Order: sequence, then structure tokens, then C-alpha cells
Amino acid sequence: MRILVTNDDGVRAEGIRHLAMVAVQFGEVKVFAPDRERSACGHAMTMRDPLRVKRCDIDEIEAYEVNGLPVDCVNVGLTVGWPDGCDLVLSGINNGPNLGFDVTYSGTVGGAMEGAINGIRSIAMSMCVFADGAPFHYETGAQWLRENWELLTTLETHELSLLNVNVPAIAFPEVQGHKFVGMGRRIYQDRVEHREDPWGRSYYWQGGVVVMRPESVDTDVWAVTNGFVSVTPVSLDWTDRALLAQYQSSMAVGKG
Repeated sequence: MRILVTNDDGVRAEGIRHLAMVAVQFGEVKVFAPDRERSACGHAMTMRDPLRVKRCDIDEIEAYEVNGLPVDCVNVGLTVGWPDGCDLVLSGINNGPNLGFDVTYSGTVGGAMEGAINGIRSIAMSMCVFADGAPFHYETGAQWLRENWELLTTLETHELSLLNVNVPAIAFPEVQGHKFVGMGRRIYQDRVEHREDPWGRSYYWQGGVVVMRPESVDTDVWAVTNGFVSVTPVSLDWTDRALLAQYQSSMAVGKG
């Protein structure tokens, strides 16, 4: 199995080393990741600047740093590392959750999206830490992935779909299992905070406090909050099929 590994935390992040060390047990691995943290870049790509690639192996695993975004890394990886294509794109392990609406901001998920667009089975994986200073427990994510590798790599998937996996940042024996769930709602309060610099000039800091709404048992937010690994199939076909059918039906009636 030919495996391309990427992330949005940078090629030297601890999470990507754990991911690559698991992946190399199941196939030939090549890592292409940003040269620095690129969190919250979503599915952005570099258009007007040159992309440069530098070899920087991870524990004897072939690895390259790219001065771009996760999407760039996947495309460069498919050009430089796997010109004949690969079988799997793994993105992560992210140092924080990618639950609910986070998938639209996440560079980790963005890397997996690019893999799916290229027709490759793709998986995004994140560790769900909710408190500053709490341990990430990457070893838990690595062990869960190792034990569930066959499941994730053989599940039936549709064209333009990917798997978004979120692992609670707890010791592995505390993990309750895994759930196949949909996206929940994880929103932020006070997204933009007004501040002043030492000279009294205004500036704004974006972030906000995460609000975890009560969720039904079929969501990623509920699963991770209750100690389960969440596995969510995400489709890149964002068409609202129900509304489309309604609009088309309405037009047909109007012409009658």
C-alpha cells in the first residue's frame, strides 16, 4: 500500500510522527507536510508563490517539508513522491479536535479533502483536547489507528468522500470504543475580541470560546464527549439534494 501522510501542524509536529510510525507498519510511507503550523487554513491552496520542497526524514521515514498549505502538500506529494498515484492519504494526527463545523476551517481535513478530490481514499485524524495544558495522548490515537487500520482502509466509501476521525485525548484503556456518527454543532462565542496595543491602536483577535451544545447520540461531539472515537463520513458534494428536488419540482409545476 502506498501512503501519503500530511498535516496542518507542520512536519515536525509530534502528531504526524505518531501517524507515520503507524502507517509504515502497513505500507510504504512518504510524508509531505508544511514547514510550519498552518492551522485553520481549510482547503486553501497556494496560487501566486512558488512551492519549495526540502527532504527532512522522520525516524528514517521518507519525509519532505513544503512551504505551503496541506492542499499544496498533497498535490506536491502526488507529483514528487507518488507520480503514479497512491492508495491512501492520511492527514494528522491533529493537536486538537475537528468536530462539527470545524471541518470547514480545518487544514487537517483540507488535506484529506484534496486526497478525495484526487480519487484517493482519505482519512483525517485528530486528538480532542479541550483544556489548555492537558496531554494530547497521541499514543492513544496511534494505538486506536493501529488496531482499526483494516476497518478504516476497507470501509465502503463513495466518490468524493473522506473519513473524519476524532479521538478523545484520554488514556487508551479509557476509550469506550468507536461510533459511526454524523457532524454535530460546535460553535464559538465572542469570535472577535477588540484589544488595544501599547500605543492605544485598536486591533482584533479572532478565536472565541467553544460552546459544546447538548447533542443527540448520533453526532461526533456527543461521541467524543462520552469517551468514544468518532468516525464521520464527509462528502465533498455539498449539494442540498432535498432543496434541489424541491426547486426542480416547483419549476416543473410552474411550467405546467
